[in-house]
Amino acid sequence: DALRSTAQSICKIPSLIKQTLKLNDKIEQLSRTYTYVHNFLYLGRGYNYPTALEGALKLKEISYIHAEGYPAAEMKHGPIALIDKELPTVFIAPKDELHEKVVSNIQQVKARGGSVIAIVTAGDEIIPSMADHVLEIPSSPECLSPIIASIPLQLLAYHIAVMKGCDVDMPRNLAKSVTVE
Repeated sequence: DALRSTAQSICKIPSLIKQTLKLNDKIEQLSRTYTYVHNFLYLGRGYNYPTALEGALKLKEISYIHAEGYPAAEMKHGPIALIDKELPTVFIAPKDELHEKVVSNIQQVKARGGSVIAIVTAGDEIIPSMADHVLEIPSSPECLSPIIASIPLQLLAYHIAVMKGCDVDMPRNLAKSVTVE
């Protein structure tokens, strides 16, 4: 039955993507705030740790801003020392079994004067009261949330790069194809 439910959810991905793309204008406005920062921290737990890595990678690749993805559970082992008003932190924080722990991580960032951009499940009533900026994505099964959460991350990287005047179609030092010698 769980397999059937997941298969049905997979079929809904195109419509969830379409809903998520409606965030484009909001993300474009948000990018104006962060176009000229020098560093970003991306944090996620569970399935969304790799999503954090991907968000940081996209920002580096096309905007040339230093960004680091990190497991939110390990935030106290290094990255917490970097948090201040100059370092925006992007949290991938959908409503899942790790939500409460991500809330605690956000509180720690806010207590140190950090700004928070949070990607949350629509209807989340806790994180929006804490974050500086909130991007709501539609609800999806936990194992599929990285697909949906990656969209606002990619749009944020895109709009910041465009605002900086970067050529998003030809990022410097990156090959568009892989060749084998």
